Amino acid sequence: MYEIKSKQRMVNGKKIETWQREVISANMLEVEAGTNGYQGGDSGHGSRTYIRIADLGGTDIDVKAIPNRWGGCDGFEVALGGDCELETFIEALKFAVSVLEDQAKEDSR
Repeated sequence: MYEIKSKQRMVNGKKIETWQREVISANMLEVEAGTNGYQGGDSGHGSRTYIRIADLGGTDIDVKAIPNRWGGCDGFEVALGGDCELETFIEALKFAVSVLEDQAKEDSR
């Protein structure tokens, strides 16, 4: 069993509730995700979604921003080394997807 913590974050000017947990094996990750759900359109309508995955120890992880030609960022790539990193990353992504799906359903009711 693991502890799940609720937090509030400001994401591009909108407050959203996020949920956070640790994923522990030979390495440790912290995952946090949240959304204010569907808001009826593009970013201007107010929908915000947030995901953060951080190494808490022993994780062979390399994250690089994918730059665009205007000096901003168009995305990111993640490279992991090791079997435990694969296992914990899958668990972290499953948690994040579960949080986002649950919050998207709550807001669409």
